[in-house]
Amino acid sequence: MRAWIANPWGRPRFLRLFTWLYVIWSIVPVAIAIAFSFNDGRSRSAWQGFSTRWYYHDPLGSVWQDDALRSAMYHSLELAFFAMLIATPLGVALALGLQRWQSRSGTAANGLMLIPLVTPELVMGASMFILFTQLFGFIGLGTPAQIIGQVTFSISYVVVIVRGRLASIGPEYEEAAADLGAPPHDVLLRVLLPLLSPAILASAAVVFALSIDDFVVTQYLAGDADTTTVSMLLYASARGAPTPALNALATIALFITLGTLTLVYFVYRRFAGGEDATAVAALEV
Repeated sequence: MRAWIANPWGRPRFLRLFTWLYVIWSIVPVAIAIAFSFNDGRSRSAWQGFSTRWYYHDPLGSVWQDDALRSAMYHSLELAFFAMLIATPLGVALALGLQRWQSRSGTAANGLMLIPLVTPELVMGASMFILFTQLFGFIGLGTPAQIIGQVTFSISYVVVIVRGRLASIGPEYEEAAADLGAPPHDVLLRVLLPLLSPAILASAAVVFALSIDDFVVTQYLAGDADTTTVSMLLYASARGAPTPALNALATIALFITLGTLTLVYFVYRRFAGGEDATAVAALEV
């Protein structure tokens, strides 16, 4: 007892217990929601047998048969794809520029880049709504505005991830390539970008996951019913009397996100496996 009082963290059994309690508390509600997406009845609280009717069998209420559910899923994937396609290269370019911008204005720009990370999403959504309805009325609300809004707040995540990778790599590889006579575009394309590939892939996965999960900004910038996403539909329907089709829709969105993260992991492993020992050591710092 005296030894534990002197060093309570020496054998952190309680930390392990708290960790597992948190993991269980986080996963169990999600697992229950997934389980009831396979319920044979219409209840979301009383188990009535196993069935996949809410995914594609039920002619009226399944995800595959219901136009509203299917449209929400397609639109969520559309927004996530375009947000990832636009935000990732822009964020990489900004990270490279900010890393090399060594001045007072560069320091200020670094601080401004972090503002979207700390700005409440409600403030961001309301600001973007005013922007597209008052100043940029020619764009208006709808899919383009939703894509721009999601790109705006997700670029900062790409910059932070890529800049962290740049800091861990250091300038040595670029300097060595330049000393060997490589022109600047070869240094960028053949040395720097391959070394940044794990961070770029991670950034793309983060942007995709943020887009699939986003509600506030997407809701503010939505136009007609065709711009409804999964998160918006879940929010609008959850307080009513929804069927397990809503659970099925959320389950599909969850597994799409997990599938994306798994794909990025295996792509990274494949990439790292083809490099020489020095590059692999650098990539895994």
